[in-house]
Amino acid sequence: MKIRLNSALKVVALAAAMVAASGASAQSAGTWTAKVGMNKITPKVDSGDLSAPALPGTKADVKADTKPIFTIAYMITDNVSAELDLGVPYKHDLVGAGAIAGTGKLGSAEVLPPTAFIQYRFFQPNAMIRPYAGIGLTYAYFQKETGSGQMTALLNTGGSGETYKLDNKLTVSFQVGATWAFNERWFADVAVVKTPLKTTAHFTTGQTQEIKLNPLAVSLGIGYKF
Repeated sequence: MKIRLNSALKVVALAAAMVAASGASAQSAGTWTAKVGMNKITPKVDSGDLSAPALPGTKADVKADTKPIFTIAYMITDNVSAELDLGVPYKHDLVGAGAIAGTGKLGSAEVLPPTAFIQYRFFQPNAMIRPYAGIGLTYAYFQKETGSGQMTALLNTGGSGETYKLDNKLTVSFQVGATWAFNERWFADVAVVKTPLKTTAHFTTGQTQEIKLNPLAVSLGIGYKF
């Protein structure tokens, strides 16, 4: 029984050594990586009041959306990397909050938020798990803003279809994440990004509304090292 146990322990130790060796990646200076995955953006909204004429406390909330994400990165040194996050536009629903909570969907908007990061990756290049932290710039480009019949009923009763426009913004983003190397080339990645973002909605009635979106993004992906 003891011999079998020793043999089993040796097999486990050998397997662990092989896994550790397979984590010996090319994630060092001069390495390019590409990653695809899914990213969920959840706005953490702090809405101002809609400007007059409007019911006091007329606020807004914005719903989450999930879309594919594509990332490329370059290792500048063994620990410092530059990363670019790209993807398709996210579509977020605008709903009533505050004094108009429960009124339902007021409209929707798409946002394309390309982001460039400078990251610090901890541990050695051949480590199986490498946590990282990054800081970068995000350009929030808003498009295809549309208003619903409910928005028209609230803001322009009896008038033509109401809509709005959001100001595009350049802002900073903060990132934490980690990679897990399956072998010399393939890895899994998880990342969390927080972006302080404030914009202004301009309605066709001439009213405006300041909205802090402050989105939190969580992504999971699979990557390849070149």
